[in-house]
Formats: sequence, C-alpha cells, structure tokens
Amino acid sequence: MMSSNGLYQFCRFIVTPLFKAYFHPRIINSERIPLEGPVILAGNHKHALDPLLVDVCTGLTVHALAKSELFEGFSAFFFHAVGAIPVVLDAPKNPDAYASAREVLQNGEVINISPEAARNYTKQILLPFKSGAVRLAKETGAKIFPYCIVGDYRFSSKDLKIVFGDMIEIRDETVEEANRLLYHTIETLLLENRND
Repeated sequence: MMSSNGLYQFCRFIVTPLFKAYFHPRIINSERIPLEGPVILAGNHKHALDPLLVDVCTGLTVHALAKSELFEGFSAFFFHAVGAIPVVLDAPKNPDAYASAREVLQNGEVINISPEAARNYTKQILLPFKSGAVRLAKETGAKIFPYCIVGDYRFSSKDLKIVFGDMIEIRDETVEEANRLLYHTIETLLLENRND
C-alpha cells in the first residue's frame, strides 16, 4: 500500500500542473520557504481551494488543517492519507488537532494554518486570529512564513496570486504579542498586494 507521503506526492504530481494550467496563479517569494522544517505556513483563508494553492508552491509535504467534516464518508480516506489534520471549527479548543500539529512540527515537517480558523465571508480584510499558530511556534521552535492570497479562483485568472512574506521567528514575545505581530504582518501583505 502506498505511504501517506507517497500518496501525497502522487496527488501533487497530478494536481499541480492541472491547477496551474487552469487558474494561472502567480506565486511570489515561495523560494523563502526553507527545505527543512519545522515550518508553519500561515495566511488568510478566502476560498476552499486555498490549501491546494499553498501546496503547489513547494515540493515539501504540507500538512493542512481541515474541517472535521471532510474526514467523514467518501473523502475520509483521502484526507487521512495525505496527512491532513482534522479540526472541529466551532469548538472552543481542539486538543487533538493541536497535538497532531505539534507532532508534525517536532518531526521537522511543515503545516499550513489559517489563524482565522474559518473562511472569511465578511468585508473585513481579516477575521480575528486564533493563537494556535504562534503557540505551536513557541513550543516547537518552528519558523512562521506568512502569506496572503488575493484574487479570484476562475479559469485563466488574471489576478489570483499568493505572496509569501518575511520569516517570523517567535522568541521572547508573549503569545498575545506574537499573535498581533502575525496578524499585522498578514494584514500588511494583503493591503500591499490586493487588487484594486
């Protein structure tokens, strides 16, 4: 049976050229992502396809946090097999998801987190951030690479792009200070790169 990483890489091999050919996304500064972890990719969440856009930016295996409903029924095998981590969106805390993400980082791997914890359907530039990303960074020593996604997912899109910002390394900051820094960093990326 194919390993989780093997299935992930196989799916990436198939999906990446199709995704790029259909949407034509611009991928900016992905070379900043190191080839060795632990790494947290953290950005805004505007569309269900955001995790796929993040995945096609790097040859690394990226463990995405995904809503727990996707781990039920027909799609359950796939999401488990590619190393996604289930999250209960309306729960005040997700100790199992947090422990799984911490283990991934302690193994020197990469996770993709949306600190907004849900898709942003509002007119606000960002929803309030949960603190999981910065707490994981403090506990594991992971480096955070912020990103923003702007534009629309449509065929041969003219404005869809993902932009990676400078690395954030959490040292002596409190969780609250680090979370504010992450929020303002991603907010600034969005403001600088949005399509007017």
